[in-house]
Amino acid sequence: MEQEFASVLLENAVTSLSRLPGVGRKTALRFALHLLRRDEEEVTGIGEAIINLRKGIRYCRVCHNISEEEICPLCASEERRSSGVVCVVENVRDVMSIENTGRYNGLYHVLGGLISPIDGIGPDSLEISSLALRVAEEPISEVILATGATVEADTTNFYIYRLLAKSPRPVKITQLARGVAVGNELEYTDEATLARSLLDRTPFEM
Repeated sequence: MEQEFASVLLENAVTSLSRLPGVGRKTALRFALHLLRRDEEEVTGIGEAIINLRKGIRYCRVCHNISEEEICPLCASEERRSSGVVCVVENVRDVMSIENTGRYNGLYHVLGGLISPIDGIGPDSLEISSLALRVAEEPISEVILATGATVEADTTNFYIYRLLAKSPRPVKITQLARGVAVGNELEYTDEATLARSLLDRTPFEM
């Protein structure tokens, strides 16, 4: 591939930055040129923050949310939260969105994605079996399926519903009220609508 810029260093920086989601080469170039105009200490600080993030963040062994410890603060504060209710979400951003509503006081389970055969993502690629294990072993009375309103979310919800229906421990399975627009991912739903969808959740139906 022919080099686009005269500087190899600039070329490498743009190529690396353009690997970020939603960042094309034009935006990556703008970022790189902006960093060149900042003082070295500031740029070094940005680099160190990213390195420390990558080294210091892990995934909670219980719910798979991000954490600096083996168990995330939400799971660790179980005595202050409703441990009988688990909200199942696609990703960490969804946890943040629901927490920002201030209307949910239960626990979470992060799947790490959604079932999408066309993308080669099946149930075994996600944290679905660990959810079934939690339901079987912990005193969970309700599982809220809060995975958005996409085709992939519906497919995932159906799979989880069928799996949990076989659990030796009976559990109530609910879903968000349809305030979340069809085709939308949870993170793009405003806080008021999301809060209302949680409060007005309904029994899950096949």
